[in-house]
Amino acid sequence: MLKTLNFYVAKNFLFTFLMAMGVLTFGMTGARLVKVFEYISNGVNISTAMLFMMYVLPIALAFTIPWAALVSIMLVFGRLSADNEITAMRACGVSILQIVAPIIMLTFALTCLCLYLQLDVGPRYLGKAQVVVKSVAVDHPLALFEPGIPIEFDNLSMYIDQKNPETGEIKGIQVYNLSKDAKRIEQDVTASSGKIVVDKVAQKMDIILENATIIAYENNNDEHPRRTFGKEMKFTLEYGKEFNRKRIALRDKHLGYEGLYARSIIERKRNSTERICEIETELNQRVALALAPMAFLLLGLPMAIRTSRRETSIGLFMSVLLAGLYFGSVLVSDSLKSTPWMFPQYIVWIPPALYQIFGAIYIFRIARR
Repeated sequence: MLKTLNFYVAKNFLFTFLMAMGVLTFGMTGARLVKVFEYISNGVNISTAMLFMMYVLPIALAFTIPWAALVSIMLVFGRLSADNEITAMRACGVSILQIVAPIIMLTFALTCLCLYLQLDVGPRYLGKAQVVVKSVAVDHPLALFEPGIPIEFDNLSMYIDQKNPETGEIKGIQVYNLSKDAKRIEQDVTASSGKIVVDKVAQKMDIILENATIIAYENNNDEHPRRTFGKEMKFTLEYGKEFNRKRIALRDKHLGYEGLYARSIIERKRNSTERICEIETELNQRVALALAPMAFLLLGLPMAIRTSRRETSIGLFMSVLLAGLYFGSVLVSDSLKSTPWMFPQYIVWIPPALYQIFGAIYIFRIARR
């Protein structure tokens, strides 16, 4: 009978988990999908755009797998409790630990998978996604210009309202020409229309503005700037030089655990306290986030049993709340990683510890009843 019960519970959990993971992954990667479609509309090869999508998928799964596990736990055990199935099982002599034994094994397997994604696969492929973005920028520079989003080259900051990827025509243009130290605006150039002419061989592009209005400032407090008009104004940007100069530096977030460990050894030899703290915080964050399935099991299981609610909305609300608090609290340490005196590498463990301690106590109390 116990095997039948375990199979029944595991089947319900896996079915709900796969459904939840699909929905959550699609939701989390929705913004990336929009970016992929924008690349394709700008002439980027479909295979390149989809490759970018595949590279960002592992790190998305590292977050959606724990969340989907929590949703499954809240929904499945909330329904079992509401239908008095757990009460019936316990009346037959089956303990809480025997009921949840298959879920514990499945959650442990999911935790191992999340560790692999967070410590190795996710960061490395996220770095590869950045390389894809760079190649798109060099091969398809028009893809860099997104309406309403500023783009910066050297001391220029440019906005456009509309663009035509096929002809290179742009509308609603505003260009800020900044000083060399980028602390003040020297020129504010606006134009209703213009055109981008790309020379892929030389990796240059000319931004030609028609009927431009140029406002020149002498200083930050210039109350009477000089205003001039130009029938045509041209900016030449060496985008190839710009992007090739910017080596895709492997940030901490793009390194696997071996790379982070090697980098921490180098920084220790340099006695760089701040950098050591940043690296340790990054590594501890990944482990804490990867342990989320176990933490969610320990706290979510007793909450689902005690609430005894069958309504899906209650389970979804509780899962969103618990997951949001956990992920948010762990990621708070990211804003503190440059302040070693606050020990962010240890603060990151407060949410996992609280979830697991209170969850274990909660389960123990239910098991004794």
